[in-house]
Amino acid sequence: MSPIHSQTKPLRLAFFITPHGFGHAARASSLIEALHKIRPEFHFEIFTTVPRWFFTDSLSARFSYHSLLTDIGMIQQGPLREDVSKTIESLDGFYPFSPELLGHVARKLTRLRCRIVLCDIAALGIAIAKKAGIPSVLMENFTWDWIYEGYVACNKHIAKHIDYLKHLFNSVDHHIQTEPVCSPQNVDLLTPPMSRAPRTSRERIRSALNIRDDEKVVLVTMGGIQGGVDDLEILHGRSDVRFIVPGTSSKRQVRDNMIVLPHHSGFFHPDLVNASDAVIGKLGYSTLAEAYHAGLPFGYVSRRRFRESEVLARFVERNMKGLAINEEDFLAGRWMPQVPHLLEFPRRHTPVPNGSKDVAGYISKLL
Repeated sequence: MSPIHSQTKPLRLAFFITPHGFGHAARASSLIEALHKIRPEFHFEIFTTVPRWFFTDSLSARFSYHSLLTDIGMIQQGPLREDVSKTIESLDGFYPFSPELLGHVARKLTRLRCRIVLCDIAALGIAIAKKAGIPSVLMENFTWDWIYEGYVACNKHIAKHIDYLKHLFNSVDHHIQTEPVCSPQNVDLLTPPMSRAPRTSRERIRSALNIRDDEKVVLVTMGGIQGGVDDLEILHGRSDVRFIVPGTSSKRQVRDNMIVLPHHSGFFHPDLVNASDAVIGKLGYSTLAEAYHAGLPFGYVSRRRFRESEVLARFVERNMKGLAINEEDFLAGRWMPQVPHLLEFPRRHTPVPNGSKDVAGYISKLL
């Protein structure tokens, strides 16, 4: 592992974040905020194609935004379906990294005087850090080589990218894993789940949404990918429950017992989680982590071919209150009878600290 020598202010940290959904950006934001609390002088240089507004809404820390394709991840047909052929086509055009790309961005990091490169599974950051002679930190609960191994049987052409990425991920200077971990390794730090913390009280959010304190509220979320709830009319079947559905409309709308919101709604997602009594939706890392720290029951929909889903599902069953919802039943709207069962679970107290604090402490000590 490469040592990181102390530096004079200002301290600039580069963060390369995969644009696969919003979950990795949410986890990265939780770390940035935790670091900001420890060292307010930090300035973050964020490299990604996740929209700038996501970080503006999530961060109180100082940051600069650099629009750069840092990763491919998986090309999605929708929140629950991957397009393996298009993914491989995109991977073929992205890997291996061109010397021109590495040199251009490495020179930028040198000009910015970045002291360290943080990566939420965007291997490009590791390669650029090496080119620039800057220490790198990988934060993950899975890496893409491990995910792609699950698709070799259906398309062997993805195998060449597995070897390339595995070499890059193994070359990182500092390695952090965050629970639930998909492929446990001998790493520098293992932490509990990481999530952004709510900023506004449950009562104030409910008041802003015109929801009474005594109403039962279910948040239906598919993470950072549009769509997923194709037939919103099915939600009318439970008039005794208020449903908040972000990411399914171009503007905020109230439809009887539904509050439909765009992705960029003005409401901080952890606040919506905290204002709810249960969460239903795609089983992704950030949704799980936010529901876990809020102590909410989780009606989760796994992605059949995405290897992470099995690991996350085991974590929900062992550490949370939750119900599995079959993908076909979710898409067909046959999950409504499970809503009352989910709401019977009481809100739990979660004594485990947010892993963001552990990671921030580790990185602060490195600097």
